[in-house]
Amino acid sequence: MKQPTAMGQYAHWLVQIDQQDIVWLGLARKDKPVNSLNQAVMEELEQILDMLGQHSSTKALVIYSAKAKGFIAGADIEQFMQLADEQAALAVIQQGQGVFNKLQALPMRTIAMIEGFCLGGGLELVLACDYRIAQDMPATRLGLPEVKLGIHPGWGGTIRLPTLIGAIAAMDLILSGRTLSAKEACKKGLVDAAVPKRLLEKVVLDFANAPPKKVMWWQKWQPQWSNLAGIRWLLGKVFYYQLQKKIKAEHYPAPFQVLENWVHYGVNVPQAQLIEAQSIAQLLFTSTSKNLVQVFFLQENLKSLSKAMPSKVQRVHVVGAGVMGGDIAAWCALRGCQVTLQDQVPELMAKAMQRAHQLAVKKLKQPHLITQMMDRLMADPQGLGIAQADVIIEAITEKLSAKQSLFQALETQAKPDAILATNTSTLPLEEIRVGLQQPQRLVGIHFFNPVAKMPLVEVVYSPDTLAPIVKQASAFVGQIDKLPLLVKSAPGFLVNRILLPYMLEAVILLEEGIPTEAIDRVATRFGMPMGPIELADVVGLDVCLAAIEQIAQPLEISIPERLRTLVAKGQLGRKTGQGFYAYKKGKAIKPRPANLDALPEDIIARLTLRMLNEAAACLRERVVESDTCLDAGTIFGFGFPPFRGGILQYAKAQGQSNILHQLEDLATRYGKRFTPDAAWQTDFI
Repeated sequence: MKQPTAMGQYAHWLVQIDQQDIVWLGLARKDKPVNSLNQAVMEELEQILDMLGQHSSTKALVIYSAKAKGFIAGADIEQFMQLADEQAALAVIQQGQGVFNKLQALPMRTIAMIEGFCLGGGLELVLACDYRIAQDMPATRLGLPEVKLGIHPGWGGTIRLPTLIGAIAAMDLILSGRTLSAKEACKKGLVDAAVPKRLLEKVVLDFANAPPKKVMWWQKWQPQWSNLAGIRWLLGKVFYYQLQKKIKAEHYPAPFQVLENWVHYGVNVPQAQLIEAQSIAQLLFTSTSKNLVQVFFLQENLKSLSKAMPSKVQRVHVVGAGVMGGDIAAWCALRGCQVTLQDQVPELMAKAMQRAHQLAVKKLKQPHLITQMMDRLMADPQGLGIAQADVIIEAITEKLSAKQSLFQALETQAKPDAILATNTSTLPLEEIRVGLQQPQRLVGIHFFNPVAKMPLVEVVYSPDTLAPIVKQASAFVGQIDKLPLLVKSAPGFLVNRILLPYMLEAVILLEEGIPTEAIDRVATRFGMPMGPIELADVVGLDVCLAAIEQIAQPLEISIPERLRTLVAKGQLGRKTGQGFYAYKKGKAIKPRPANLDALPEDIIARLTLRMLNEAAACLRERVVESDTCLDAGTIFGFGFPPFRGGILQYAKAQGQSNILHQLEDLATRYGKRFTPDAAWQTDFI
């Protein structure tokens, strides 16, 4: 841009025209650190588009972000939360559609210059442009994640995206909410070029001054055929079948509504945008959408914990190359840390390195990036990396004496300012730190299995753990792209304390004669990602038993004999090929589904109320600081159904008095394990 001239003053937009008659329109929302689209931003954009529509001499319009971070994160979620009813929502949505229609109708060439994230309403904006040029860097992600909020794109996205790249590729993105890198988007035709930073402005100017050659007729036809009426009907059945295997319409209606709209109306009829707007306006006021928006803010709240102070961790040392330790080391290397992994068993080290390479291939794909990650991960049997590490994570066996001895040795070798962390899942910090010269340095950094998939990490502290250490640990967790949850050192911490009674109740149901697959189906129908019996098998029955034994006495929990018997036989679950289920190639062999209507009606109540009662106790004991933290822990820690908003949000929907009555009834029929916690007698939710 040479000597650009300003074209008016706006609160959120920078409008300049250069000597080549190219208008540069930069978004810099004044009241937010990153760009998002609210009513004020959209109203100014409409004014600018109306003005540009009168400039017939303008050669091209380039839209870019005038902020350092990202392009546009999407529509402002807070704005939609403040809408009074469907009519108000419909008005806002149709206003946005109208603005983007004006952008599409401009007489000059329109180009989006995309650096960083371009999501939701931001992607819908660039879809209304003629061309899209994206910077090829890891931070550039393009997608329509609205289904993750219980809604769907509403500013033309469900129409323009299938038109641009075809229904098959478009529905894959819209129905899943997943995002694409710049290169992936280019391959699909979503962007016209993916280039490095140094070439970005040059390529944009090339597109502005000389449009690329027209595509051949068969390239135009490729996306168009998939939107024909007959093809839509056939593809719709395929998409619907694939969706049903993953989610239920009553739990997550938005993707099913997208399909219905597209199959019935397509992308070429005038009423398609009206149907899109009416559909999203209705979805905004469903309980699913309200709860998923709540989950979004829960996630943002956890992210804020990691930003309390900057993290400058460069070197990580992990002791223990078992599944957890090896995978923690691999994840830290993936996220840019120099990692040393210590273990005395060569076979464990070799398997850990093999899994790390598999993770690198899956996540990074490009050979040079895979090589760089593996270069950051070093086998270190002698523990030479301890002295240089900023964070030292212990991930050995859950034996107290072994952990105590290890930390006493680590303390003498570690830097004075290094974080000493344990990945214990149940042992209190107060016991592990016995014998340390500075016991207040010890903190828990508890990952969940599988490390690469589970977003939550419990940051465990005792009353005298140094506050800066807790903040540093939380910042480190955020640095490696995990969500830190501050948890007081207590039996089972938070996630295991709530989850284990649920799993134990499932085993009790099994002992009462309820079929294994029936128990799991009841749980998944409720919305759990996996049934409790299969979950126990996946975790490992020996691991489950060891964890339960740690918390059984302080929490007065009885351990079912069936669990002890299987562990004694060496039938430990999926890893041994036999547990509660038999396994073939890692998949459970399940008999024909039982008739759920013939089962006792209180199965789901027994499973969920064991969780709810323990959650109430955790809140009463201040294991976490707030109900929102508890909800976040259950969703991101073990997959409590997000569409229900978290375990306490679910309790609120059921009604506190109703839950108390159910617990009292179950305690009468099944025993003291259902005795209502004292919290239910107070207004704690």
